[in-house]
Amino acid sequence: ILLGCGLDEELKWGKPCYAFEGGNVVVIQGFKACCALLFFKGALLKDPNHVLVKTGENTIVGRQMRFTNVQQIRELEPVVRAYIQEAIEIEKAGLKVDVEKSAAPKIPEELKSKFAENAALKKAFEALTPGRQRGYIFYFSGAKQSKTRESRIEKCMPQILKGKGFNE
Repeated sequence: ILLGCGLDEELKWGKPCYAFEGGNVVVIQGFKACCALLFFKGALLKDPNHVLVKTGENTIVGRQMRFTNVQQIRELEPVVRAYIQEAIEIEKAGLKVDVEKSAAPKIPEELKSKFAENAALKKAFEALTPGRQRGYIFYFSGAKQSKTRESRIEKCMPQILKGKGFNE
């Protein structure tokens, strides 16, 4: 289906990835319970069939179309083709998802305090990519108690100062 839509196939991140004129459009993902097509700019797709899902509660851009059996793929083939064509048109138009600053998670007070104490930490944190910053903020904010948030920040400081993301 994907190759029949005029996309170029390449292996990226260990998965079949399909691009149009060098821009990633969709990747096939395999999971225990399903397989999925991840549309890189899925938030821009109209989704009239309501088949796209966010990959996580904090996902901003990508959307998945999930399948649990081959019959579903066969039944949804026209829908899959239509979504791929729309994704190609989005890529042709050079559209980008507008990720607003307001969508950024709130920095916990404990981290702000550490920034005030340690300018190098603040500079290193601000040098991280927005995704890496969000990863840390979600981890720190996930703690209910202030002392746990402080402990998490302390443990992650060396990693942040090295310019590494939370899971690196």
